[in-house]
Amino acid sequence: MDKKTLGLYIHIPFCIRKCLYCDFPSYGGMEEYWDSYTAALTDELILRSEEFKGYTIKTIFIGGGTPSLLPPQHIDKILNVVYSHYRVLKGCEGTIESNPGTLSLDKLKTYASLGINRLSMGLQASQDEILKRLGRIHTYKDFELAVKLAHDAGFVNINADIIFGIPDQTLEEWDETLSRVLSFDLTHISCYSLIIEEGTPFYRMREEGSLKPADDDLDRIMYNHALNRFADAGFVQYEISNFSKPHYQCQHNMNYWERGEYIGAGAGAHSFFRNRRYANTSDVLKYMEGIKNKSPVLEENSYIVADEALAERMILGLRLNKGVNLREVSSQFGIDVEIKYRKSLEDLLNKELIEMENGFVKLTRKGMDLANIVFGEFI
Repeated sequence: MDKKTLGLYIHIPFCIRKCLYCDFPSYGGMEEYWDSYTAALTDELILRSEEFKGYTIKTIFIGGGTPSLLPPQHIDKILNVVYSHYRVLKGCEGTIESNPGTLSLDKLKTYASLGINRLSMGLQASQDEILKRLGRIHTYKDFELAVKLAHDAGFVNINADIIFGIPDQTLEEWDETLSRVLSFDLTHISCYSLIIEEGTPFYRMREEGSLKPADDDLDRIMYNHALNRFADAGFVQYEISNFSKPHYQCQHNMNYWERGEYIGAGAGAHSFFRNRRYANTSDVLKYMEGIKNKSPVLEENSYIVADEALAERMILGLRLNKGVNLREVSSQFGIDVEIKYRKSLEDLLNKELIEMENGFVKLTRKGMDLANIVFGEFI
């Protein structure tokens, strides 16, 4: 993205019930705060709008939590403030995250009328028993219905999130999820390996011995099986965990991976602007209090030094299948990247974890399996 465009991320931290593996700032049972949170969020957007005069919002991503849990008039209020206080690109990619059990035709039609043109749905698995084990609130039938309603409301650009490497998940169950998700007319699939994060119920269960993590070898077999299934179905892999039909890459996320600038609004939302990285407090009540006092409470705030910025550019860019354009990055940072990272690049080439072609460095298939080893070379 060019210097004068920004991504805008809006965080809705509410859900019906937190999933057992989730470590995002999201909370169940906070219905009484929906109105006051929406008011705080719109106040924050207005409060910060002056800083971004002269910039154009190129993508909007409403994430969570479960944004689709809120009555649609809340989303209407938020987007009205965005459109009235920011310059928004015509035809801007507008995404909303949703859970299948929380969507209705009316809600989806409202989203479409507000300029939201991309719907992201959390399926995760196609077996109800696995969904229950994950703490999901929906069934596979809910997902089927949600896709139908989305098409009826005029949505073309629809993403499904799915997870592999779930404890006790078999390769056959994973293949069934792939077959089912590929049977829908979707334009995008995000496919993640389950990571058991500290602070989640799954983490506690693993520590207590009541949850056995998936075998590492099976996890990699599942990933490579998915790569083959998606390719056969006409999906192009453009990032380690993301696959799209041609021309349907997620532009909002591409901006992150290309280290473009973005604003985050809402509790726990992150921003990256003018080489400063900062994040609002994840505590909903502290967040609302800070906005009320016109003094946002931050839980992170730092300026990125040149070496760190270059390492970020390399690591994020290597997540993309097209890789990193070494000439472009060298020019951007005023340093010969090939010379700076010569030893690391040679080692990774010898281990067949990267390949270099036409001035680009990118991960090999083996490198995707061992991506953290590659990234570690640039830290």
